[in-house]
Amino acid sequence: MSEKNRDGKRMARERLAAEREKQRAADKRRRALIVGASVVCVLGLAAVIGVVAANAGKNKGSASSGPVVAPSGAQGKDSLAIPVGKDGAKATLTVWEDFRCPACQAFETAYRPTLHQLVDAGQLRIEYHLVTLIDGNLGGTGSRNAANAAACAQDAGKFRDFHDVLYENQPKETDDAFASNDKLIALAGKVQGLDTPAFQKCVKDGTHNSWVVKSNQAFQAAKFDGTPTVLLDGKNIYQDQTMTPAKLKQLVEDANKQ
Repeated sequence: MSEKNRDGKRMARERLAAEREKQRAADKRRRALIVGASVVCVLGLAAVIGVVAANAGKNKGSASSGPVVAPSGAQGKDSLAIPVGKDGAKATLTVWEDFRCPACQAFETAYRPTLHQLVDAGQLRIEYHLVTLIDGNLGGTGSRNAANAAACAQDAGKFRDFHDVLYENQPKETDDAFASNDKLIALAGKVQGLDTPAFQKCVKDGTHNSWVVKSNQAFQAAKFDGTPTVLLDGKNIYQDQTMTPAKLKQLVEDANKQ
């Protein structure tokens, strides 16, 4: 073998090794982003109860004190779960999320294509529970108002699309932009057929505000560590730092083989 050929093969091996290392580093950064963002949505969890207690008297006349109105099709205990996917799917993913939570956005960005694929194939059913953790930590009403608007979208049969739009347009955690009903209604314009008079009234009236509050109370009572909390058939999989979309897909496919 000529010196030129040996050098060429050596350089090819080095390039391949460099590409593999680059991919490993990218995967590590992605996992660090998701795990690191989770901390942001956990740190203030202990403060939530104190904030709620301190403001309990102040909120008696707020829109959150009205009757509990569950969105159309809500299921589970106290009708607190918004289902996405076929009831007969063999695997169920339970997701507790806050629309202001950056870790939730990181999860959605990384896992959404896989979740959509599995749901559309009839292999996975997702139950979304909406939480107001960031409102409690930082103040404001953006978590609650966005959750109410998402519940209004569920009434219109547009929950999944609007859910995705909210995360795609999530403001910075410290920016309570979702507190604006006008902002939420404007984002509804990105979902075909959602921005109707009925949807606008539901958003502006805070029709599901008390339901959102009840969902958040269930989250606190369950003593979860933070958002997102992701359970596959009851097992908390998001605490597994080796979890990836590919690994989740394999777990769901294995469940469907049983």
